[in-house]
Order: sequence, then structure tokens, then C-alpha cells
Amino acid sequence: MAAARTSLGRVLPGSSILFLCDMQERFRHSIVYFPQIVSVAARMLRVARLLQVPALLTEQYPQGLGPTVPELGAEGLQPVSKTCFSMVPTLQRELDSRPQLQSVLLCGIEAQVCILHTTLDLLERGLQVHIVVDACSSRSQVDRLTALARMRQSGAFLSTSEGLIMQLVRDAAHPKFREMGTLEDFLTPPSLYRSRRSLRSPSRTAGCWASSKARTPFSDESPALT
Repeated sequence: MAAARTSLGRVLPGSSILFLCDMQERFRHSIVYFPQIVSVAARMLRVARLLQVPALLTEQYPQGLGPTVPELGAEGLQPVSKTCFSMVPTLQRELDSRPQLQSVLLCGIEAQVCILHTTLDLLERGLQVHIVVDACSSRSQVDRLTALARMRQSGAFLSTSEGLIMQLVRDAAHPKFREMGTLEDFLTPPSLYRSRRSLRSPSRTAGCWASSKARTPFSDESPALT
């Protein structure tokens, strides 16, 4: 029975941590939906701070790729520089110092590189990994979608920021609920939606964010994720 319960992927503030991976200046113009990815990650960070969920921030080779973008709102977090694709070797000491840790909420870029490598390392440590799918991206949708499928095959949980926020809060009577503002202030913006046409022409995808009728990456257009 215990093994069955651990596979449910419940997220609790007291046993969770937020990982923010490599959202840096040099990626601003090359990552699909970069502004939206950063916006969702910033929302996750704001909620984490309200609920006292610790957060860790990395930067991949900042000498060449630049600092973390200011829109993330990561003031007060000390970025940890790394060259390894995985965040885990650099954050080993932080992980070892948190014996109560069970769940890692993972945001950032790129899905097929640093996010994937980090996920596999965390899973090997016996931790549950929750990929915030609307806060992870790549230079191409093919890489992003394939990486999400790969991580799910390996045992990671795929969720949206809204889904994870609601798991963390659990109850509208939570004392911090009203501090988050109205529900619309922290609900997920449309995730990486795209139509068949936009899948063939990535440069035309920007408008898909505003369309509530657009298909999601989990639609029948993405058989790798079904």
C-alpha cells in the first residue's frame, strides 16, 4: 500500500522544492514562447514564497549565456553557476541537507537538455519530479514535446502551474489563499497551444497563446504524449 501511495504524486509545501533552471538573457530570442515561460515560472516562484516552499536557481555558463532575466523576479535568490546540464551535481549539498524532501517542481529550459538531465538525476535519487509543462520550453516544439514524453516515460509527473498551485494550496480556506489575489491572478495562461498550421510553421505560433480553442501539446496532434 505504501508503494501505491508514493506513486500518486501528491505535492505538499513542507516536502517540496522549486527548481528554476537557466532562464537567462541569451535564450530570450531563441526559446519558443520564452516570455510566457518566464511569466509562468515567476508565478510559481511567487506562490512558492507565499507558501514557504524553498526555491533554487541555476544559470548555465553565465559568462557566455548571461544572467537570469529580471522578469523572473528572482531577487533574493542566489543563482548557482553550472556547466553540467543537470542541476543536481551543483545542488547536491542543498538536496542532501533536506531529508524531508519528496517532490521537486521543475521549471526552465531547455526541456530536452537541462530539464531532462535534471529529471533523470532526481528520479535516480528517489525523488518525485513534477514538470511544470507551461514553464518549460525549447528552441523547437519537436524537442519540447519529445522531451516531455521521455520524462513521463521515465516516471516524472507532468502538470500545469495551475494544477500544482492548487495541489499546494489544497483548500480555499488556506490562510494564504487570499494573499494570492483573485483566482485569475494566478491561473495558468494558455499553455503552449498550437494548431496544425502553427506546428508546421513555428514562426506563426505567437497568436496561439490567445486562442482558447487552440489545441494543446496533449492533443491528438501529439501521439508521442498519448
